[in-house]
Amino acid sequence: MLSKNLIKEIKSLELKKNRQKSGLFVAEGPKVVGDLMEVYPPQRLIATEEWFKGCRREAGERDVVVTEDELRKASFLQHPQQVIGLFRIPDTATDNDHVLNGLCLGLDKVQDPGNLGTIIRIADWFGIDTIYCGSGTVDAFSPKAVQATMGSIAHVRIVCTDLTDLIDRLPVGTPVYGTALDGDNIYEQELSQSGLIIMGNEGNGISPEVMSRVNRKLFIPCYRSGHAAESLNVAIATAVTCAEFKRRG
Repeated sequence: MLSKNLIKEIKSLELKKNRQKSGLFVAEGPKVVGDLMEVYPPQRLIATEEWFKGCRREAGERDVVVTEDELRKASFLQHPQQVIGLFRIPDTATDNDHVLNGLCLGLDKVQDPGNLGTIIRIADWFGIDTIYCGSGTVDAFSPKAVQATMGSIAHVRIVCTDLTDLIDRLPVGTPVYGTALDGDNIYEQELSQSGLIIMGNEGNGISPEVMSRVNRKLFIPCYRSGHAAESLNVAIATAVTCAEFKRRG
């Protein structure tokens, strides 16, 4: 039986302040929950009997077996998918943020949770292990962002930090790439397999304070003359950029 208090608790996790207070985030659906369970033990599962049988798992003491109708009351999705999982937010604090592990992404004020989730999925696909989310970037553990990752949030480390401070603490000579309209053609530049790639806000691009610290500006050329699109979606631009870096590897 799904209690009103549990529904209220789940719904409250839509707000960042409540996620921070409880230390929990919500994941939904067999794919996302399943991928997370391979890495993090769930704090609680709210799922149909069919889901528990399908994954050959018995409901734990804190888990709740529900009907489809009950699940719908607690779900953030228009079409609920058998299971809701509550997971503990991973600790993103680290004393070694100034030491980059291979190629990393830095997100400067990316505000759409769908874009952020897709970027996390892209990073997972291209083997990029760490994303640094700068101030003003939407919370990666919001329900919409988590759902958009399609489970990839289980495989990519999310670090919340001040990008200017991070870049200032990097060893001298560390490549810091940034996409910009006045950058150099990405297909004609030397690209390293370590360093930091900065992707900017959906409407304004990389902020001036971060761009002033970029030492390698890149531009994805447009191949249509005349009435071409004004710009690429930030997630699409991230995919193109990561693909080109990895193609050179």
